[in-house]
Amino acid sequence: QVQVAESGGGSEQAGGSMRLSCAASGFRNSDHCMAWFRQAPGKEREGVASLASRAITPWYHGSVRGRFTISQDNAKNTVYLQMNGLKAEDTAMYYCAAVDNWEPCAIVARADQFDAWGQGTQVTVSS
Repeated sequence: QVQVAESGGGSEQAGGSMRLSCAASGFRNSDHCMAWFRQAPGKEREGVASLASRAITPWYHGSVRGRFTISQDNAKNTVYLQMNGLKAEDTAMYYCAAVDNWEPCAIVARADQFDAWGQGTQVTVSS
């Protein structure tokens, strides 16, 4: 079974940068999809970014486009989320998610399309 684990969260000032990492294991297919989601207290979990293992074009939520960058190291089965220009509204628990096929990466990232989830890493941005 696919397993993922996030790391890299912490506290930063608005305008700062952070880099999150997600290590995955257990993929059986070469083509798969990994994504980042976030959830603030009292709010719904929302997709942030996604990238298929063999893709070069990622998907981003409009609120982070131009500020966040998702990338991957396929040799390490690791995906990253570089977050620049952080805003207070970026404060949330960030989750890494994965599914062992590429199709969810062809659409807007939706939580119900992913079946492997990390425990989350907290990102807190102070204004």
